[in-house]
This record gives sequence, C-alpha cells and structure tokens, in this order.
Amino acid sequence: MSALTELFKIARAQTLIALCGTVPGYWVTVFLIDRIGRFAIQLIGFFFMTVFMFALAIPYHHWTLKQNNIGFVVMYGLTFFFANFGPNSTTFVVPAEIFPTRFRSTCHGFQAAAGKAGAIVGAMGFLYAAQNQDKSKTDAGYPAGIGMRNSLIVLGVINVFGLLFTFLVPESKGRSLEEMSRENEDAEEQPKGTTIV
Repeated sequence: MSALTELFKIARAQTLIALCGTVPGYWVTVFLIDRIGRFAIQLIGFFFMTVFMFALAIPYHHWTLKQNNIGFVVMYGLTFFFANFGPNSTTFVVPAEIFPTRFRSTCHGFQAAAGKAGAIVGAMGFLYAAQNQDKSKTDAGYPAGIGMRNSLIVLGVINVFGLLFTFLVPESKGRSLEEMSRENEDAEEQPKGTTIV
C-alpha cells in the first residue's frame, strides 16, 4: 500500500481508539474526580493498565491470530481508557493542587516538561524496542529490538512502578489550595506586626 493509504488507515484506527477509549476515560475522570479523589483515580488507572498490559503481553501469540484481532483492539482500547481515567488526567491536576503557592507554577512547569519528555522517550523507545528480535524481520531502517511481547511486559512493569509511586502522592480532594500548601499555618506562626514577603 502507498504511504498515504497507510497513514490514512493508521489515523482512522487511532481515531477510533481515541473515541472509544481516550475520550470516555477523560469524561469519567471529570465526573468522578471530586467524588472518589485523585489518589483513587490514579491508583485504579495504573492497576488496570498493568492488568491489561500483562493480559496482552503474556498470551501475545494468542492476540496475533486473525480471529483474535477484535479482542486485541478491545484490550488496547481499555488500556487507553484506564490511562486517561488515571495517570493521564491526574498528572496535570494533582501538581496544580499540591505544590506550595510560591513554587506552584515553577514546579507545575517542571512536572509538565518531565511528562512531555517521558512521553517522547516512551513513544520513541517503544518504537525501537518493539522491533522484532530477528533483524531480517524488523521494519526498514530499524535495528533489532526486544520484540512486541517483551516491550509490553516492560510497559507492565513500568505501570507497577507507577502504581507504587502513587502511594507517595497526597490526596487533594476536598482540600483548598491554601490548606494543601499550609499557607494559613505559616501566617499564624508569624509574630504580630510582621509581614510575609
């Protein structure tokens, strides 16, 4: 097929996955973020991303069979759903709430930059890592990689780390920005007649 046809087919598939997985994941987050909290959403997201990554990776040969393609797409879509009903949403909500006021915009900027850098490294790294271990079966111009199955296992392990690191993140549900940054406590500790700069 021509490059334009391939691009069109990939774009169509990604749009379908976005409409069925990504967009609903964000909307479920919007409806539940103040009900169940950021911590729970991130924990649920990482947990199910881990489950679906391993469910795709361990029986990977099963998913490569033509009769199982629809099941693979459903599992892949669920992974995207829980990525967006999870860390994709909380990574830009939580930093805006938990950093102290005087550092909030700077720390949120560092967090956003780190997230974008991680996305670039992840996307490019996965592209190279997912190449077949047999050099003769890799895409043109790519070195041999660790294979799709092993790449999915690596992603599952990374999700486990994300799940564990979630326990270090404070819950900000129902708390004001002043309460999270302890601004009111700092003001109460100042002697009378002094100003906070």
